[in-house]
Amino acid sequence: MAIIETEAALHEAHRDNHTHRDVNGGWLRPAVFGAMDGLVSNLALMTGVAGGQAGQHTVVLSGLAGLAAGAFSMAAGEYTSVASQRELVEAELDVERRELRKHPQDEEAELAALYQARGVEPELAREVARQLSRDPEQALEIHAREELGVDPGDLPSPAVAAVSSFGSFALGALIPVLPYLLGASALWPAVLLALLGLFLCGAVVARVTARTWWYSGLRQLVLGGAAAGVTYALGSLFGTAVG
Repeated sequence: MAIIETEAALHEAHRDNHTHRDVNGGWLRPAVFGAMDGLVSNLALMTGVAGGQAGQHTVVLSGLAGLAAGAFSMAAGEYTSVASQRELVEAELDVERRELRKHPQDEEAELAALYQARGVEPELAREVARQLSRDPEQALEIHAREELGVDPGDLPSPAVAAVSSFGSFALGALIPVLPYLLGASALWPAVLLALLGLFLCGAVVARVTARTWWYSGLRQLVLGGAAAGVTYALGSLFGTAVG
C-alpha cells in the first residue's frame, strides 16, 4: 500500500513539474519584436541623417517622421495581413461546414481515417469519429484543427493586431528620439539609449527562446549597432556626394 501511495505521489509531482516554454511566444514575442523593429529602423534613420551632417532639428524631425510613418505602416500592413488570413480561414471553414452538411458520412469516415493514420485501431477510430460527429459545431472544430490547423473560436483579430503593432513599433521608435526631446543636442545620447534598449529587448526575447538573456541581449545590440553604423557611414558618403 505504501509503495502504491509513493508511486502515486511521484506521478503527481512529475505532472506538476512537467511544463514547457510558450513556443508560440504569446503576446510577448510580437510586442518585443515590434518594439525592436521600431528601435532599429528609427535609430538607423536618425544616424543616417546625422551622418549626412544634418542639423539637430533635421535629425529630430526625421526621427519623429520615421516613428509616425513606420508605426502607421506597420499597423496598416498587420491589419491587412491578419484580415486576409482570417478571410481565407473563414472561407475554408465555410467549405468544411457545407461538406459536413451535405456529406456527413464521408466527413465522419475522413475523420476516422485521420485517427487511424495516427495509430488508433480502426474500430476505435470509427467509434470516436462517430461520437465526435454528433454535434455539427464540434465536428467542424475538430475537422478545422485536424485539416487546417486552426481553432474556429480563436481566430486572430485584425484590429488587435494593428493596434498592438502600432503601439509596440512606436514605443521602440521613440527611444532614440527621447534624448533630443529631453534637451540633448548631440547624437551619442540617443545612440547609447537605443543600444541599451536593444540589449533589453534581446534579453526579454530570451524568455521565449533557449538562449541565455545576456547572449540574446548582446546579439541584438551588435546587430542594431551594426545597422546604425552602416547607415551613418552611408549618410556621410551621400552627404559628401550631394554637398
